[in-house]
Amino acid sequence: MVDFAEPLARLIQEVRRLPGVGQKSAQRIAFHLLRAKREDAERLAQAILDVKDKLGLCTVCNNISDGERCPYCADESRDPSVVCVVEEAPNILPIETTRQFLGVYHVLHGAISPLRGIGPEQLRIKSLLLRLQDGAIREVILATNPTVEGEATAVYLSRLLKPLGVKVTRIAMGIPVGSDLEYADEVTMMKSLENRREM
Repeated sequence: MVDFAEPLARLIQEVRRLPGVGQKSAQRIAFHLLRAKREDAERLAQAILDVKDKLGLCTVCNNISDGERCPYCADESRDPSVVCVVEEAPNILPIETTRQFLGVYHVLHGAISPLRGIGPEQLRIKSLLLRLQDGAIREVILATNPTVEGEATAVYLSRLLKPLGVKVTRIAMGIPVGSDLEYADEVTMMKSLENRREM
């Protein structure tokens, strides 16, 4: 095993903790940062700190935001009567790239997964129910991932929301089963939204 100077070894170890980064990639990134100008390293370090210090959750939809409300909830041109429910904040981007959805979002921050100890109470479902109380929401689109956990979450939400008198739809299965929404291309995502079905 190759021994690196302690600061470099620590950097490689920290970079390797990032998702999708193996040992070789971590070493390449660490050596790139070692060769970079100090200002570049400081900008990267500050950007990481800013993400931790300056971002929070939207008080309406739980999306990541640098203010009280995220850009989607603050946009008055969007239709607040149609809410698209997603598992995680990155799932919003593929929907937005279609430029077909003009409603707002609700981020659950996960999916029901009994094997991982995640039940409905760990998700941001209560805040969704609070949004439905005033009767202004006419449709909830369930855009959870087409995985076992995503389907379980969609079924749970459908059973919970339908008695409240709101239209509940599910995105069509144009997205391959077992994949995540963030990897869907624009056409697939657009077709999934167009072919959503009532649950």
